[in-house]
Amino acid sequence: MSRHTASLAQPRPTHTVEDYLMSMYVMERDYGEIIAARLAEMLDVAPATVAMTLKRMERDTWITGTGRKAIHLTDTGRAAAFSVTRRHMLTEWLLVKILKVPISLTHDEAHGIEHAISPQLEERMREVLGDPQVCPHGNPFPGCEAAVAAWIPLTKLQAGETVIIRRIHEFAEDNQDILKFLVENEVIPGSHARIVEILPFNQTLTISINGKPLTLGFPVAHFVFAEQEKGSPDQSSGLR
Repeated sequence: MSRHTASLAQPRPTHTVEDYLMSMYVMERDYGEIIAARLAEMLDVAPATVAMTLKRMERDTWITGTGRKAIHLTDTGRAAAFSVTRRHMLTEWLLVKILKVPISLTHDEAHGIEHAISPQLEERMREVLGDPQVCPHGNPFPGCEAAVAAWIPLTKLQAGETVIIRRIHEFAEDNQDILKFLVENEVIPGSHARIVEILPFNQTLTISINGKPLTLGFPVAHFVFAEQEKGSPDQSSGLR
């Protein structure tokens, strides 16, 4: 069996639990632990609902540490999270490459499909799609984090630098309004941009894409990652 479709130690989780696991994987990956309040915000559910679901997930050994303890995925929970995340990302690529669905829509559409994909179909999708390391929004497949390690949040760059947009982080991708805004303004993987101005006092950053200025607040700009272009920071020939 492929490393991509390693069998789980117990039956596949319910659809609701898979949704939780995917968000929890990203949170643990980036912050070291899972924060219930942030999880409620991300999944758009009541804190009481999250608390009840987490208790069931701990009972079923997907996680440890409810109550006052730090919440973490168990090995079984992490394997299940990796599985549903891979299926989600492969589905996004299938929608983009085969059905030509805009990337502003693929995230939500994939959520309705990912739960039904078998390990055999997942393996076939991976082969047909060329074993991608990142999703259409530039986020890494589980185990491929090194592929995005050199990409920098826009908030960490300097005015005058030219960059290639590479990634819209999962936390921005989960917000349909933010994702739609970014895509409509061409802040998408592959776009060339110049950092025009950074104003820490009012927490805004202005970039130029295709000669059009766009101002982003730091909370959104922090979740857009870019690769610095080689050459002079003021070089404009890289813009398209």
